[in-house]
Amino acid sequence: MPDGPHHPDAQRDPDERRVPDERRVPDERRVPDAQRATDEHRVPDAQRDPDERRVPDAQRDPDERRVPDEHRYPDEQREAVYRVIAERRDVRQGFRPDPVPADVLRRVLAAAHQAPSVGFSQPWDFVVITDRARREQIAALARKHRDEFAAGLPGARARAFDRLKIESILDTPVNIVVTCDRTRGGRHTLGRHVQPQTADFSSVLAVANLWLAARAEGLGVGWVSFFDERELAAQLGLPAHVEVIAYLCLGYVTGFAPEPELATAGWARRRPVSWAVHAEEFGRRGLPGEEPVDPLADVIAAIAPPDTAAMSAAAERQDRMTKPRGSLGVLEEVSVRLAGLAGACPAPLPEPACVAVFAADHGVHAQGVTPWPQEVTAQMVANFLAGGAVVNAFAAQAGAEVTVVDVGVAASLEPVPGLLPRKIAPGTADFTQGPAMTREQATAALTVGLEIARDLVAAGNRCLVTGDMGIANTTASAALICAFTSADPAEATGRGTGIDAATYARKVDVVCRGLARHRPDPADPVGVLAAFGGFEHAALAGFILGAAALRVPVILDGVISGAAALAAAALAPDATAACFAGHRSVEPGHALALDHLGLSPLVDLGLRLGEGTGALLALPLVQSAARALRDVATFDSAGVTEKQ
Repeated sequence: MPDGPHHPDAQRDPDERRVPDERRVPDERRVPDAQRATDEHRVPDAQRDPDERRVPDAQRDPDERRVPDEHRYPDEQREAVYRVIAERRDVRQGFRPDPVPADVLRRVLAAAHQAPSVGFSQPWDFVVITDRARREQIAALARKHRDEFAAGLPGARARAFDRLKIESILDTPVNIVVTCDRTRGGRHTLGRHVQPQTADFSSVLAVANLWLAARAEGLGVGWVSFFDERELAAQLGLPAHVEVIAYLCLGYVTGFAPEPELATAGWARRRPVSWAVHAEEFGRRGLPGEEPVDPLADVIAAIAPPDTAAMSAAAERQDRMTKPRGSLGVLEEVSVRLAGLAGACPAPLPEPACVAVFAADHGVHAQGVTPWPQEVTAQMVANFLAGGAVVNAFAAQAGAEVTVVDVGVAASLEPVPGLLPRKIAPGTADFTQGPAMTREQATAALTVGLEIARDLVAAGNRCLVTGDMGIANTTASAALICAFTSADPAEATGRGTGIDAATYARKVDVVCRGLARHRPDPADPVGVLAAFGGFEHAALAGFILGAAALRVPVILDGVISGAAALAAAALAPDATAACFAGHRSVEPGHALALDHLGLSPLVDLGLRLGEGTGALLALPLVQSAARALRDVATFDSAGVTEKQ
């Protein structure tokens, strides 16, 4: 039978017959192996077209002049290399039943085997699996761990995960397991003495080579990691000293998506390369040839006013929805503000959501402003991570994720899932004796907050929620609120966790003494934060700025978040467009802060806990406002007669 109109066998290299090649990199189609750009088949300079060997300086971009390029590939080949890198995808769907020819598999495996390795130890092996029965057993292992993972996801994440296809073990004709033998190369392998994990890293490079070669051949690859590594190793008969690095599913596909599948599904976003490049030392960001980036200045510059056209469209749609005008009260304003922030009507649903609890200790605790011992901060962080706090209960009810950030706890915290270690210092100094922190520390904490916001949004969150933990942080909040609003300390200072009259009087006096000592200038918000703030205040301010720059809504909790929002608004006034006041705390300073920011609380329940609890109670209201604008029919679309 003929193979089809496009690629008759008679016109192909015999080894290439029956290989679906419409998904190959075009430059590679029908190119004999001897002409492909591999380490074994490079074209010597002497045999190249002279115009490809040397580009006259006058014809080059000035930045390219005087670059030794005698070993550089010609433009067309170089573009093909970068293209295969850009188009590599973790594929989970759209696989075709076509078998993968043995010669193609050999080429892909040979490419993987050419990866660099520590001490040239080549610690990898490749287990090629085609047997259906074996793959069914392995797929069952993956399903078991997939279900366990799904059971622990918060609501919106669980719904999104349920829509994802996470493996194609049975949909692909070939599975390849890449392993690592850390003992290979012997005791004195070069480069492995201090860092034995470099053996694993070497095997990962083999995975990367395999993936790129597969894409060049038109093969899709999907990485499956829902396994207990030892369970899978037993299934494969691996010796005890050999570990699984990657389980890969290979096959021809109907097409390669323009973006990663998890990005198009809304599960995560790609981080810009500028976020990932550091100059000389970590934290000093800057792309080669460009000035180092000031992350704070960069974020502030990205914050823009709300989109008035989108707000007008949202207000007009509210008036046409099948309800009396204005009947949703404050929620109508929320939906309009969400549209202005997103620059679209209707705005995307603000889910998934994540509450970030920033934790730190305060030097002003030494002034006796609270009966609670300072070690409670670290103890409560442990409680958050164990899932035993009110914030955990409220987050579970609202379907939100809880992330805890150690930005300045005065104790060493063990690394556990859910804890982000970003400690600037073990607590601030006593602001009655001097600045609470240096200006550099304040900037560092701001940067921590904005980067946490960036990372959480890149992870797929569409709404951020502020949380805090820090014994004595209401004292620092009162000082910050006074500095930014010029309020009287007696009016801005509250009873925090519940203090007696003597302690309250001492607390007001501490705020007065701090203000008199530092004489804060609200036009210098970083200086104000350095004078009085906690590391969690500065980090929360950065968190708000980061959300505003990405045009993602951030729901504010109580007085600590309110004080941080004042600092954020002083740095970038348009940042308030991203802020939604979740509730009004009984702390008097919180009402002063909200009034100064021009924000109205969504709930007022007499709360004074912190942690993010009040903001989480408001999360369903913000989400409901967005959903109503999106889903409720209009009078004309529903055929409902409007009021005359």
